[in-house]
Amino acid sequence: MSIKTKLSLIMSISVLFILLLNIALNFYTTQENLRQDSETKMVMAATQIAITVEQTEYSSRYVDGVFGDLLRVASVNAAKMLDPDIANITNEDLVKLSEELGVTHISLLVETSDDIVVARSSETEQMGMSTRTWGYWFTAFQELFKYKEVRSVEEGHTDKHFWSGPFEFSTAMPEFIDKWGYYYDGKRNYIVDPYIRSTDIKDFFKITSPGVVIEQTIKSNPRILEVTGINPDTFGNIFMEKDGTDRIHYKLGNRPIKFGTYDYGTLKGDQAAVKQSVTNDENVVFVSTVNGKKVMKSFIPIQIEKKAPYVISVVMDYEAISSVMREQMISLVAISLVLLEIVIFGSYIVAGYFTKPIQAILGTVNEVADGNFERRLEVTSRDELGQLSGRINAMTRNLGNYTSQLKQMVDENQSVKEYLESVINQTADAIHTTDMYGKITSVNKAFEQLYGWNSHEVIGRKLEMIPAEMEDEERERWRRLRAGERLGSVETVRMRKDGSMIEVSISTSPIQDETGNITSMVSVSRDVTERNRMEEMLRRSEKLTTVGQLAAGVAHEIRNPLTTLRGFMQLQQQTHKINPDHISLMLSELDRINLIVSEFLILAKPQAVCFQEKDLQVIMNDVISLLGSQARLYGIEFSYNYMNEPALVHCEENQLKQVFINVLKNAVEAMPDGGYVTIEMTKPSSEQVAVRIIDKGEGISEDLMPHVGEPFITNKETGTGLGLMVCQRIIQGHQGVLEIESEEGVGTAVTILLPAAAKGDRA
Repeated sequence: MSIKTKLSLIMSISVLFILLLNIALNFYTTQENLRQDSETKMVMAATQIAITVEQTEYSSRYVDGVFGDLLRVASVNAAKMLDPDIANITNEDLVKLSEELGVTHISLLVETSDDIVVARSSETEQMGMSTRTWGYWFTAFQELFKYKEVRSVEEGHTDKHFWSGPFEFSTAMPEFIDKWGYYYDGKRNYIVDPYIRSTDIKDFFKITSPGVVIEQTIKSNPRILEVTGINPDTFGNIFMEKDGTDRIHYKLGNRPIKFGTYDYGTLKGDQAAVKQSVTNDENVVFVSTVNGKKVMKSFIPIQIEKKAPYVISVVMDYEAISSVMREQMISLVAISLVLLEIVIFGSYIVAGYFTKPIQAILGTVNEVADGNFERRLEVTSRDELGQLSGRINAMTRNLGNYTSQLKQMVDENQSVKEYLESVINQTADAIHTTDMYGKITSVNKAFEQLYGWNSHEVIGRKLEMIPAEMEDEERERWRRLRAGERLGSVETVRMRKDGSMIEVSISTSPIQDETGNITSMVSVSRDVTERNRMEEMLRRSEKLTTVGQLAAGVAHEIRNPLTTLRGFMQLQQQTHKINPDHISLMLSELDRINLIVSEFLILAKPQAVCFQEKDLQVIMNDVISLLGSQARLYGIEFSYNYMNEPALVHCEENQLKQVFINVLKNAVEAMPDGGYVTIEMTKPSSEQVAVRIIDKGEGISEDLMPHVGEPFITNKETGTGLGLMVCQRIIQGHQGVLEIESEEGVGTAVTILLPAAAKGDRA
């Protein structure tokens, strides 16, 4: 595809993107404006209905009072006309009396041991009805029987010997709304209960019902499909049906739907919206699909002073918004298509004008690519293309110069390469390189001589040079090298071509490319067999020297107790008497000789060791359990500060226990007045574990500190100094370090550093 076509296409796509963005912004802006307008209309409708409902409440209270007065007059007249004993009254008498007084029905209520029931009634469905579960109604009946007036019930209307309840659904006939009056003057054994049914006052309910306002609201705004008054206390309860009816909560004050219909309800979503609206006191609006019709629902909280809040739900047909959006989208798309056609045609012409100089530049570049550095462009303008032409001319001249220099550098690099290969092949260390999969890519002459393989036998192969027991260790080294760690040389064993083993020191380093990625590894091997043999001879020589020093020290230390023993023996031989005090001293001197000889044997006798991966914290806990009794005798308490992770090392467990016992005993014995010995375990680095034992004892003097660890150097009266020497030898055998810091009169801190067991190591 040519630049001209690409440029035209880019311009067209850019304009298309801008047009689509404009359409999208217009779509969402218009949609949001229409939704806000619809929401405003729904809030206005809900507010108007709420105002109307509030106004009808005043009318209802007035009419309620009027009917209360009528029922009181009827109650007084009925009481005058009825026998004081209910046993002398029949239901037929009440039917005639209700017709005479102009009320719907009359019932008579009597008091039992735990209830108040309907004993007589002109409406047979009322007979035997209990009132115990009627809430404040039952309370009002009880107070009438007891006080001849209602004192504590705020609902309804109270007068002398009379109480009238509010308009409410009939318990026996839930489809009707009744108004009741209750009269008791204390001269009879029953309460007179005349009541009027809604069929007789239907004109009043038609006037005060919000239904008329809802009808007119829907008629004036056809987009509004439904208006519903919702009681948040009972809406969505388990007894409520999908159409809003409720067989349990059907009273005027507790039914879920206070007024209106619930034909466009989605119970689960509506319940959440009602709860959010009441809790946050804010309008909740969302779009939903009900019965295949897309609608917008609005839930508006209504709060009237001194009354429980309720919610008015307004459902609006979303088709009105959708139709406006469709018309606007069609108009925008049509205009955008016309603009896009104009841009495509114009961009193709403009692209041709700008790409003409590029064709000339392309021809020159092609010739330069073929090696013709003499071609030059004619610069006819000072714009970017003219500047580009000038820079191409300069680039062509420079390329000619650089090409000559590169040829010279290639020749020099070839000479350096041959020189480096000669140096590598002549070096005494075996060098070989491998790729990231372990395959050998190159070796030098020393490698062939050390391992016995020729270069053509190993190039491209993965050699089996590593003994099986060391494969896990080698894999761990490679993992750490790939992770970017720099590792020092390691002394190990490798296998020759003939299967024999050779001790070598190997240093492996990663080779990185110019981006820093590791591409291969180079390993340098050195035969250390002869060096190790010489070091072993040196260690034996040092050991013999140490043993000689120890023997001289032992001889010196044993001579003093032997002299004492000889003196006591000669004294007893001369006196022919045995002195018990002399025997105790002689036994003490013999025990001292035995202690010196035992510790000397520990140093001199080779011990078989089996290194395993162990947790230092577990080993220390075992030692503390062993020394706990002795520490308590001295008044010593151990304070611990361990790590949150295991302190794993490769060790001989019994030897480390011997070290910890020796150091802890020294700390305990250095604090005759009691106190705390602190034990800390830390990991100063990923390769070391540190154990630090701190006491607040007598400490070590400055003149004695340089000689600590030497045989028979100690600040204890009965010590030999060999225990600390044994500890140092054990820690050295574990490739660790034992350090002592002390200040006389302040205390001593002993730090033991041991190599940490690397992840993936094996015992």
